[in-house]
Amino acid sequence: MKINRHVLDNGLRLIHTQDQSTQMVALNVLYDVGARDEHPDHTGFAHLFEHLMFGGSLHIPDYDTPLQLAGGENNAWTNNDITNYYLTVPRQNAEIGFWLESDRMLSLNFSERSLDIQRGVVMEEFKQRCLNQPYGDVGHILRPLAYQVHPYQYPTIGKELAHIANATLDEVKEFFFCFYAPNNAILSVTGNISFEKAISLTEKWFASIPRREVIRRKLQQEPQQTEERRLTVERNVPLDALFIAYHMCDHHHPDYYAFDILSDLLSNGCSSRLNQRLVHKKQLFSNIDAYISGSVDAGLFHICGKPSPGISLEQAEAAVYEELEHLQQEFVEDYELEKVKNKFESTQIFGNINYLNVATNLAWFELLNKAEDMEQEVARYRSVTAEHLQRVARDTFKKENRVVLFYNRTENK
Repeated sequence: MKINRHVLDNGLRLIHTQDQSTQMVALNVLYDVGARDEHPDHTGFAHLFEHLMFGGSLHIPDYDTPLQLAGGENNAWTNNDITNYYLTVPRQNAEIGFWLESDRMLSLNFSERSLDIQRGVVMEEFKQRCLNQPYGDVGHILRPLAYQVHPYQYPTIGKELAHIANATLDEVKEFFFCFYAPNNAILSVTGNISFEKAISLTEKWFASIPRREVIRRKLQQEPQQTEERRLTVERNVPLDALFIAYHMCDHHHPDYYAFDILSDLLSNGCSSRLNQRLVHKKQLFSNIDAYISGSVDAGLFHICGKPSPGISLEQAEAAVYEELEHLQQEFVEDYELEKVKNKFESTQIFGNINYLNVATNLAWFELLNKAEDMEQEVARYRSVTAEHLQRVARDTFKKENRVVLFYNRTENK
């Protein structure tokens, strides 16, 4: 893959690669702002902007209609680290994408009406996802149990509904002009468009947007956890549930790939250890999963599951620890490790066939370090050894490094 780079005078980074096998073009705009950048008393703002950015910009009152008329589609997502916007459009209409994205980077059409509409949408999403859905409040319980000082302690959707309900237009404007800036963004362009054309359109539509004084993070680093933290809650849910999390390294650490492989060994696919041993063989769980948070800063290694009828949370918890002890005491067999690596490699290869996936990945890896690292991911996973996995398991799966949440089912009276 030939990856090209161009930086505008205002700081916007353009990352490009051409794919002539498609007649489409993808634009992905990554803003280096997420929930971890929010004030503790004003959480949920990054997610609110995911919605506000579609509510009309300075010169374009309706974002969706021009794109749809041009045969395009769009969407966005937010997490604790970034806010990501993307669109696809037929190659002959590519300039429409540059026009739309540049105008809302310049400024939104801030109004009380737009804020009221999008605030209502976000508040309804908060209620549906976190208040009115079984297990919806797990993130609001587990995160502050694991993080004492780092802003990962609150979910992307916000810590409290009131933070969004009470958001003012002035606060929203301040957040936008602090973070939504060309010098705080990465534009990745892929599909059937030449590098020269991408530069020309980027300069035409984005070069006049002024640099802004972006607030630099001064995040408190989470201190090392020294004792187990436990909590039990009771909720009107269909089944009991167990949630366990261990602190792990950040995304830049060499151990990150070992953690990802360990999570796949435990639960990626029907042949994984937890599914084979605890679901099918011992029938202790109806379902169980293991995954990593994938965050830029030091994250969490999660294990969660719902015990089978008649199995207590204590029994289920003990069974999980027994499986983790196997990883600490025994080397992973070559065939099992190779299976996980092969699965990751095939996922990477097939995923990067799609020009939109490539656009998203280029922006993400450029944020982490440089876009070219995307093509080194398979080699980095391939380099992880059984000895490496055992060492990481021994260092991590310790009682003093874990948080445990018992989510008990209660009858609705």
